[in-house]
Amino acid sequence: MRTIKDTLTLEDAQRLTGPLAFNLMLKPAGSLCNLDCAYCYYLDKSGIYGGREPRMSIEELEKYVRTYIQACELPEVTFNWHGGEPLVLGLDFYRRAVEFQQKYKGNKKIKNTLQTNATLVNGEWADFFAQHAFLLGVSMDGPPEVHDRYRKDRGGAPSSERVLEGISKLHQAGVEYNIMATINSASEGKGLQVYQYLKGLGSAFIQFSPVVEHVVWPLRGGKPDKQARPHIVDPSEPDAVLAPWSVSPVGFGRFICDIFDYWVRYDVGRVFVNFFDCTLANWCGVQPGTCSFAETCGGNAVVEHNGDVYSCDHFVYPKYLIGNIYRDSLEAMMSSPAQVSFGIDKRNKLPRKCLRCEYWPLCHGGCPKHRFNVTDTGQTGLNALCEGYRMFFARSSSAMQKMKGFLLDGKAPALIMMQK
Repeated sequence: MRTIKDTLTLEDAQRLTGPLAFNLMLKPAGSLCNLDCAYCYYLDKSGIYGGREPRMSIEELEKYVRTYIQACELPEVTFNWHGGEPLVLGLDFYRRAVEFQQKYKGNKKIKNTLQTNATLVNGEWADFFAQHAFLLGVSMDGPPEVHDRYRKDRGGAPSSERVLEGISKLHQAGVEYNIMATINSASEGKGLQVYQYLKGLGSAFIQFSPVVEHVVWPLRGGKPDKQARPHIVDPSEPDAVLAPWSVSPVGFGRFICDIFDYWVRYDVGRVFVNFFDCTLANWCGVQPGTCSFAETCGGNAVVEHNGDVYSCDHFVYPKYLIGNIYRDSLEAMMSSPAQVSFGIDKRNKLPRKCLRCEYWPLCHGGCPKHRFNVTDTGQTGLNALCEGYRMFFARSSSAMQKMKGFLLDGKAPALIMMQK
């Protein structure tokens, strides 16, 4: 039987034996949210907990803060607040969180990031975030005709206007925020339009995430009810089909290529896009800032409202439960055989086609969540967006190599704009 040690590289071993460093994504309100986004893969997670409304208690919050700070062996500890929508817990919850951080931080530096749909942000929230230097990630998919296609509230009303109001409050208060945008079927063919719109929202950092989901439709009269909200499921589930909001491989590739063609002429060093930053990092042999572009993963676990710890935000299923922060050692969970295997399987379970591909050093197979396609030789694990990634890497390779050359010479990659 193959064991973990048989699959470790020297780099893996060095990472595992060094100071314990990881990120936890905390979901203090679980999947609870004031919106009902069609493509949200997390709304259905309430079923794991019997459909109850999840909320972390103040007592649990204090224990979480203390445990997380003590477990991290680096001088800086980052708290990542996520959802659902984390703001539904109210401002007092986060005031207490900051108090507990100050109580237990010792000599460590504390940072906070929070992912939000921004519809609940008012002046009081914005002032709090500014006072405590929170970095926010705001979900916005593009102009209203793109954003509102799948991001509606529970009454079916569009959300874009309220998001813009929230962003305005953050901007006025001087809060630092990034834009988090999905690439879905409504985005196809509108790459440059979406990019230009998002650029105008006051942040120089844009993170794109492609949406590829599988769903099972509820039955009505023995037939799938296409009018009801489908359940987002693992692709291996019986009767699972590709969700209608999923971006196509070619649509994804064209979306990114259209943005890159403009960005490399006008915005290098001015606007930072995760796909471009990570690709350049891999060209330079530097660890990329996004785990989906890294060779292995496993350092970004998720903690649910009740302390349950799962291997990854995209794998909150019972089989990926690695423990509970209130009864198990966080250090032991993050270095457990189950978590180590999860992380290195990102590399070790790639099909031969990927390992032989010229672009493997740039994508490393992409996020395991999307690796459900089959190669022409019948091997599983091919990324569903492979064709789109190949389009982008082929289109950008010449420019990336030039920017790499600038960096090696101690110059700014932005010099490439003078050559266009």
